[in-house]
Amino acid sequence: MLKSSYYIEPTEMDKLIFEKLIPGDHYLRKVKAVIDFERFREKVRDCYSPNMGSPAEDPVRLIKLEFLEFQYSLSDRDVIEQAKVNVAFRFFLDLSLGSQLPVASLLSQFRTRLGEERHRALFDEVVSQARGKGLVKDRLRLKDATHVIANIAVPSTIELVAQTRDRLLESTRPYAPDRVWEEEAKAAQITQATADLKDEERLLQRVSQLRQIVAWADQLQQSLGEAPTPPDKARQRFDYALALAHKVLSDRQEPNKPDQVRSVVDPEARRAKHGDFYDGYLLDISTDADSELITALNLLPGNGEEAADAQLLISSEEEAHGNDIPELSIDGVGWQGEVLRTLSDPDGLNLEVYVPPQPRPSDGDRFTPDDFILNQTKDVLTCPGGQSTSSRERNTNNTGWKFIFPRRLCKRCELLSQCLPRLPKSKGRSVIKNDYQPEYDAAWQRSETQRYSQVRSLHPLIERKLCEIVCHHGGRKTRYRLRWRVKIQYLLTAMVVNIKRIVKLLSPPMPQPALRPV
Repeated sequence: MLKSSYYIEPTEMDKLIFEKLIPGDHYLRKVKAVIDFERFREKVRDCYSPNMGSPAEDPVRLIKLEFLEFQYSLSDRDVIEQAKVNVAFRFFLDLSLGSQLPVASLLSQFRTRLGEERHRALFDEVVSQARGKGLVKDRLRLKDATHVIANIAVPSTIELVAQTRDRLLESTRPYAPDRVWEEEAKAAQITQATADLKDEERLLQRVSQLRQIVAWADQLQQSLGEAPTPPDKARQRFDYALALAHKVLSDRQEPNKPDQVRSVVDPEARRAKHGDFYDGYLLDISTDADSELITALNLLPGNGEEAADAQLLISSEEEAHGNDIPELSIDGVGWQGEVLRTLSDPDGLNLEVYVPPQPRPSDGDRFTPDDFILNQTKDVLTCPGGQSTSSRERNTNNTGWKFIFPRRLCKRCELLSQCLPRLPKSKGRSVIKNDYQPEYDAAWQRSETQRYSQVRSLHPLIERKLCEIVCHHGGRKTRYRLRWRVKIQYLLTAMVVNIKRIVKLLSPPMPQPALRPV
């Protein structure tokens, strides 16, 4: 239950101590001056009952403790211990010198209670306050991503299967304890019997047992019926463990496919390559090119579609603030026809997208696909020699039609030397007409403008912002496990980074020292 007021008037002694011990230019004084933390209260009010339960700790103070955690790279326990003795922390938290602090475990419960959605609302509120101060402009957004390493120890495949089995059995214990005991005894027998066998045989027997357990668990799930509303925690754990077991078994059928579960403690982390291979996530952000503030953020699995995520970043910002972004700068990963079409759609986001172009396809002095003309219905292709073909098939990437000319037509064509270096044995010239050619053409034309050079010269700003998150706020490695918890970590980190930038933009410039006369 929320109290009507949490404010405790500091004593005259408190005010005197704060005044004497905390410098006037202390960073936390500046933060209190430019950020209205009271506006956060409405964002979390629905997490509390207005008239039931014991009076809760002040949610605004807990939000401030989260800010201090991520500003100074502290743990839950450390931030509470620091606040007990740090006068500047107490001043920032609106605590008198005699006020009590909450227990450290409450911060973890508070993060869980707010969840990802309300932490995103807090992040958006900081951006909204910056907009209210005229800092954020709706001119240009810069988008980029970096990799973050999951807080996991990657097990061997044998251990992964065993851990998946144990988690599933533990989740079924409330429903069938006798069957769980039997399967655990069988698992112990398998461990003992296969101790001296090769890894392939040990894995095979564990996978075989897991398949049997999953088949039984599927029947158990059907007998339990639909999940109750509101959701039951035991049923949630069971459904989650069963879905994870299905995924692990599916991975064993295709052990070389890319989307593999790496750990049961953080099953959404994925293996990807960013220089070297890593297991974790992609932190994807967009920033305002004028203020350098982070305006939107998302967290993807390591193998996620970074380019396609640009649409989510821009649309989430526009939905949160009701603004309209006209231009976007993205790095080379955005050179994808489908992505360019989605971002530039006049009925959608209607963005001018600035992306480094790939070299135009060239065959030297020979005819390029642009020299071949499609009819209005786009099912017949005519070559520069006037020959036509309707023989076509989708290309390997399913991004266009591959037209194939008959060999007999190409053989007697007078322009053959300008078309092919040599004639294939079974067919003539093959030409791919890309579905997204208009989008690629527009991007190439845009790359030749002066505006493109201006926009791309600003793109390093977002790379420096990612560097700040990684180097100064421990952003390379995750603190927590599970994607929604990790996303909360980076929403709080982005809040801290944005507030730091707001303070810098709104603080008066430091006076320059007077020069001594020569």
